[in-house]
Amino acid sequence: MASSEMNLSCSICYDIFRDPIMLSCSHSFCKDCLQMWWKEKPVRKCPLCKNVHLSDDPPCNLVLKNLCEAFLLEKAQKASLESEAHCSLHSEKLKLFCLDHQLPVCLVCRDSKIHNKHKFRTIEEAAEDHRKVLQVLLKPLKEKLKHFKIVKGDFDQTREHIKIQALHTERKIKEKFAKMHQFLQEEEKERITALRAEEEQKSQMIKEKTEALSRKIAALLDTIRATEENLRAEDVSFLQNIKPAVNRTGESGTRPDPSKRQVCKSCFFFY
Repeated sequence: MASSEMNLSCSICYDIFRDPIMLSCSHSFCKDCLQMWWKEKPVRKCPLCKNVHLSDDPPCNLVLKNLCEAFLLEKAQKASLESEAHCSLHSEKLKLFCLDHQLPVCLVCRDSKIHNKHKFRTIEEAAEDHRKVLQVLLKPLKEKLKHFKIVKGDFDQTREHIKIQALHTERKIKEKFAKMHQFLQEEEKERITALRAEEEQKSQMIKEKTEALSRKIAALLDTIRATEENLRAEDVSFLQNIKPAVNRTGESGTRPDPSKRQVCKSCFFFY
């Protein structure tokens, strides 16, 4: 770091002073740096000589501030000058533009053999001419860009229309299938209700026939039991009751045999 820059640097941040303030001990620091330094210390002391300072708002060092601003301005100007383009062959500033080679050149290049009988323009004139050429070439590109943006806008609108149309169609499909589902549910409910009614009707019919058959079985059992008891009786007693026993047994035997009647298991109807 140069000595001049060192004299203009804060001893806390080691950078060029920013809003320098001066303590009573004549030491100067950046305002923000000193405030941060004091914030971490219980007593306000100079960071260099450690003298205690009662004031928490030291005055601004205007002389040092002006020196720092002037130094930074000079440094910026020097950097700007150093950034100017120079000829890679002769290290001279590029002040001319060769129209034949279409390249910036220095004054030494103009007089060299490689540029013999070439035409030149100043850098400013050549830049202005070429800016005009580029502006002319740029115009159709801007028109093309404008056209592309319009086409892209049409594509965006078409894509949005397709999306809206798909959503509308999807809603219609859902509504249609919802109606179909409702119809099928109602049809299912009606058919199950009819099936339950048919089941109840047929079950009741079978119940009635079963009860009637049970009564006939009971009567038949009574007849068989009475007949068997008569068979076990004494001869005289047996012969005394033979006529009613034969009549009763014969009457039961001539009745239709329900065991020979069949039932349709699919419809529960006799046939």
